[in-house]
Amino acid sequence: MILIPVVLAAATFAAAAALGILAARYVTGDVEALPEGPPTMAIPVRALLIGSAVLGAIAAARGLKPATLGFMALAIGILAAVWASDVSTGIIPDVFTLFPLAAILLADLAAVFVHKVTGQAFLILLVVTIIPAIPFAFVAWRSGGLSLGWGDVKLAALGGPLLGLQESLLAFSIGCAVAVVVARIRRTGNSSIAFGPYLAAAIAIPLAVLPR
Repeated sequence: MILIPVVLAAATFAAAAALGILAARYVTGDVEALPEGPPTMAIPVRALLIGSAVLGAIAAARGLKPATLGFMALAIGILAAVWASDVSTGIIPDVFTLFPLAAILLADLAAVFVHKVTGQAFLILLVVTIIPAIPFAFVAWRSGGLSLGWGDVKLAALGGPLLGLQESLLAFSIGCAVAVVVARIRRTGNSSIAFGPYLAAAIAIPLAVLPR
């Protein structure tokens, strides 16, 4: 029955998100929000858990293999940690961006030597990692990290390998547009906003919904 895998995937994704939130609280427990950073707020635990469960159910309903679902659940947990860290402190720790990105790059590089595959795939992966991060790096550099932080740049770099080049560029464009609209509605003016949740959602939703 398809219902059982869907329920199991939903529970797994929700559990991964819960662990991500706990990890964020542990990593950022002693971190104080930057005075010039975005306003902090409470972590939307219930929304993150429900949203993650829905994404898990959607991914399982597509008939994906358990290994693929497990990888997605791990990514969802990391993205939930990013969301929780950014809204509560205005900071995205490197452990939630650079570490997973390094693991992906090292795994692909290992395939070149261990399985004797062509190195072209690794070069493509580097391009897919760098290009989505370039616009965010430019904004972070021009604003001195105020309008958009370097943690967002690293998150965009992680999103490239997870989604693919075209998908990540489109997803990030939509995510930034939504962030601008929400900021206008909330009338935050010129104050900085936490981009992490928007970028995390822009990665998580296509990851679960789009064909891989």
